[in-house]
Amino acid sequence: MKTNLRQLMQELGFTCLAGEAYLVRHTEGAYLTDLLSDAMGKAEAGMLWITSQVHRNIVAVASLKELSGIVVVNERQVEPEVLAHAEEEGVVILSSGKPAFETAGMVYNYLREVER
Repeated sequence: MKTNLRQLMQELGFTCLAGEAYLVRHTEGAYLTDLLSDAMGKAEAGMLWITSQVHRNIVAVASLKELSGIVVVNERQVEPEVLAHAEEEGVVILSSGKPAFETAGMVYNYLREVER
């Protein structure tokens, strides 16, 4: 069974900051990094990117790599202009109030459970 971002968001208590119209996207994995170059080189299309970065370039990387979305961690605030850019580019940005490690663990466990 596949899950979509809306189900994942609701189950894990994330908040959608941008791209609500695209929460129907499926995700089968995640990549955790704060380095844009690392995400560009290693993240695969359809993955969820977990990061504490909140600047405009995260939208460009997510769009370029065709990621299912971004999860911003550590209660970081994303500026309205970044969220507007994400909406324009069709990029989902979710927010987790948890640290990156805990967020990644939650996503991993959820996706593993959905696969069963």
